[in-house]
Amino acid sequence: MICLTLSVAFAQSPVKGKISGKVNDAAGKSLEFVTMMLVKAKDSTLVKGAISDVNGAYEFEGIAAGQYRVAAQQMGFRRSFTDAFEVDAEHTTIQVPALQMSEESKSLTEVKVVAKKPFIEQQIDRTVMNVENSIVSSGSNALEVLEKAPGVTIDRQSDQLQLKGKSGVIVMIDGKQTYLSSQEVANLLKNTPSDNIEKIEIITNPSSKYDAAGNVGIINIRMKKNQNFGTNGTLTAGVGYGRFEKYNSALNLNHREGKINAFGNYSYFHNRRFQENEINRVIPYNGTVTYFDQKSYRPNNFDGHNFRGGIDYFISKKSTVGVLATGFINDWQQPNGINHSVMRNADREITMMPTTNVTVKNKWTNLTGNLNYKYDFNGKGRELTADMDYSRFNGDSYNNLVTRYVDANNQTVKPTENVRNDMPSAIDIWAFKADYVHPTKTGKFEAGVKSSYVQSDNDLVYQNLIDSRWIVDATKSNRFKYTENVNAAYASFGGKLSKKTSIQAGLRLEQTLSRGNSVTLNKIVDRNYLNLFPTLFVSRQIDTNNVLNLSYSRRIDRPNYQNLNPFVFYLDPYTYQQGNPYLKPQFTNSIQLTHVYKGAFSTSLSYSRTNDVIVNEVPGQIAEKNITYVTSDNLATQDNVSLTLSFPVRVSKWWNMQNNVTGYYNKFQSPYLGAQYNVDFVAFNLYSSHNFVLGKGISAELSGWYNSAGVFGFYRYQPQGAFSIGVQKSVLDKKGTLKLNINDPFWLNQFKGRANYQDINFAVNARWESRIVRATFTYRFGNQNVKAARQRSTSTEAERNRAGGGNN
Repeated sequence: MICLTLSVAFAQSPVKGKISGKVNDAAGKSLEFVTMMLVKAKDSTLVKGAISDVNGAYEFEGIAAGQYRVAAQQMGFRRSFTDAFEVDAEHTTIQVPALQMSEESKSLTEVKVVAKKPFIEQQIDRTVMNVENSIVSSGSNALEVLEKAPGVTIDRQSDQLQLKGKSGVIVMIDGKQTYLSSQEVANLLKNTPSDNIEKIEIITNPSSKYDAAGNVGIINIRMKKNQNFGTNGTLTAGVGYGRFEKYNSALNLNHREGKINAFGNYSYFHNRRFQENEINRVIPYNGTVTYFDQKSYRPNNFDGHNFRGGIDYFISKKSTVGVLATGFINDWQQPNGINHSVMRNADREITMMPTTNVTVKNKWTNLTGNLNYKYDFNGKGRELTADMDYSRFNGDSYNNLVTRYVDANNQTVKPTENVRNDMPSAIDIWAFKADYVHPTKTGKFEAGVKSSYVQSDNDLVYQNLIDSRWIVDATKSNRFKYTENVNAAYASFGGKLSKKTSIQAGLRLEQTLSRGNSVTLNKIVDRNYLNLFPTLFVSRQIDTNNVLNLSYSRRIDRPNYQNLNPFVFYLDPYTYQQGNPYLKPQFTNSIQLTHVYKGAFSTSLSYSRTNDVIVNEVPGQIAEKNITYVTSDNLATQDNVSLTLSFPVRVSKWWNMQNNVTGYYNKFQSPYLGAQYNVDFVAFNLYSSHNFVLGKGISAELSGWYNSAGVFGFYRYQPQGAFSIGVQKSVLDKKGTLKLNINDPFWLNQFKGRANYQDINFAVNARWESRIVRATFTYRFGNQNVKAARQRSTSTEAERNRAGGGNN
C-alpha cells in the first residue's frame, strides 16, 4: 500500500512551464514564508504549493499547459489572487506581476477552523502527535498512544520506553518532568486517559534551555486546555471492554473575566486489566542442569484521579503572576495474582512445583504547587519569567506472597512460605528557575539559572510468618535515603548568519551533589560532579522547498531514585528485582542532520555514542539456589545510528495518509561477568495512519505500527505490531462528538524476548489486554473562544521524572 500511494504522491506531469513571482505587503515590503498556491483559473483547484523565501520570491516548476492563477495566504493578511494567465507552448516561462497582500481586518469571531491537523505532524525540530484529533486513540491511555509514535518502542516485559533503539527518554507533562522510574513512568502513562491529552511532542535534540538530562531526548505530553472573555468547558465520558470493563470521565473548565483567568480539570479513570507472563529458564550448576518453567497470571484493578487548577492574574500589560496546582491519586491493586512453576532435572523429570499466590497493593499520591511570574518589557519578545515549585510524592507498596511446594503427585515437599513486605516512601522536591529572553536585531539571546533539591526516603520492611507470628527479616529489610542538589546555568544565542542560514548555539553548566544512604546495609555513596553541555543548531534554507537542519548536543542521564535503592522486590522466591546504589550517570554525544521538503517530507540521519550506558534489565543468577534476578547496571558504550523518513500522502480529496519509517543500528560493548559483551544489530519500525472524511459529519481512521526484531542490553526481542480502527460523528450542532474504536482487534500485540549470556539462558513471553473496544462521548459547552491558560514549564520539569509514582 505504501509503494502504491507513494507512486500516486510523486507522479508528476511532464515539465512544460515555470512560473515565478514575488509577494509584498501593502507598503511594498517583501513577505517571507507565505503559503503560495498555484490554482486552476476555472475552478480554483489546487495544482501546486510553495513557500516564499526571505526575499518574498516563489516559483513553480514542471507546470502543464493550462490557465492558472496564483493565490497567497498568510495569517493576519487577506487571501490574495493574481489575474489569470496561461501556460502553453509559446509561454513556458512566466513572470507573474508582484502580488500585494493587505492586512486582515476581520474580527476573530468570524474565523472558522475548517482544517484538521494530522495525527502525526513533522515539524523542523520535533515530531508532534495531535492526540485530540485521533479517533482510534480516544478512550485509550497515554502509553497506548505512545506505542504508535514514530521511532518509539516499549519493552512490555519491563515497560521501558525506547526511542530509535535507545533508552533514557525524559517524559514531561506540560513541560514538567515526572520524576518516575522507567516502570513507574510507564504505569503513570497507562493510567493517564488519552482524552485528557492535546498533543505529544517528541524532541530528539533539545536546546540548552532544557535540562541536560535525557540522552535520547524529551517526550512532552501537553494536556488539554480550553481556548477573550467568558466561560467554557468540555465534558467527556467513555466506556471500554476487553477481557474486563473500563470507564473514564473528565471535566475541563476555563473562565476569564477582567484581569483574571481561572482554569481547571479533573478526570477519573477506572481500568480492570490483566497480564500474563511465561518464563522458561535453563540453569546449569555443578555439571547438571535445572529446567525451570514459570507461568503467571496477574489480574489487577486501577482507580486513578487526576486534577489540575490554577489562576493567572494580569497585574498590568507587562506583568502576569500565576499559581498552579496539579496532582494525582492512584490506587492499584492485584488481589489474586498467581505464579505457577515447574522445576525439572537434567532428565526432564519433575522435581518440584512451587505455586505462589501474590497480593499487591500500591497507592501513590502527588501534589505539586507552582508560583510563577512573567514580565514583558516591551511587547516585542523581551521578557523575564520565574518559577518556584514544591512537589510531594507519597507512596505505600504492599506485597504478600504465599508459596506452596509440591511434587508431581501434589504431595508437599517443603513447608509453605508466607512472606510480606511493606514499603512506605516519600519524595520531596524543591526547585527554582528564572529565564530571560532578549531579542536583538539579528536574533535572540536567552539565559537562565535553576536550582533543585530532592530528598527521598524508602523504608522496606520484610516479614516472615513463623508460628502464626510475623517476624521481621533483617537480611531483606532495608531503609534507603537519597538526597540530590543540581545547580545549573545556561546561555544561548540564535539568529541569522545570512539571509538563508540561521544558527543557535548554547552552553549549559550543571553541578550535581548527591548522597545515597542505605541505612540498613550501612552503604553510603557520595557523588559531586560538574559538567558542561554544549548544543549547536544550524539551519539552511536551500530554496523555497528545501531546508537542511544540523544539530549537536551533549546530554546526561542520572539514575532514577528507585534504581539506586538496593531493596529487593520479589515476584516469587525464585525471581526478583534489585536496585543498585552504585549506578553512575551516563553521558551521550549526538549529532543529527534533517532535511525537510515543502515543510512536510522529512528525512533525519543521526548518530550518538553513550558512555556508561544505564541498562535497567540486566539479568543475573544464583545457580545453586535456582534464583534469577534483574538489576540495573552500567555498560561501557552504546553506539546508535538511525535514519527516519516522514512523508504525508494525499491519496484523494477524502483520504489522507501519514507514514513514518525509522531504521537504526545499535552496538553495545562492555566487559560483564568476567567476559566481553559485544552485540550489534539493525532494526526498524513503521507507522502508517489513514484518515477518511466520509461526509455528513462522519470521519474514520485506520492506523497501524510494526517494530522489527531487535536487541536492547542483554535481551533479543521478536517483532511486535498491531493496528486500530475508529469512526466518529459530530452531533448536537457540532458541540458533541461520538467516537467508537477497536484497538488491536486480532490481539497481535505481545512481547517475546530471550537473554542468553554466559550461563544465563531464559526466554520471556508476555501478553496483556491490548484488544479493547471503546466508545467515547465529548460535549463542549460555553464560549469556545475563551483564550487558553498560559502553558507553564515549571522549575520541577527535570526532577519529577525520576521519582516513584506508578504501579508494579
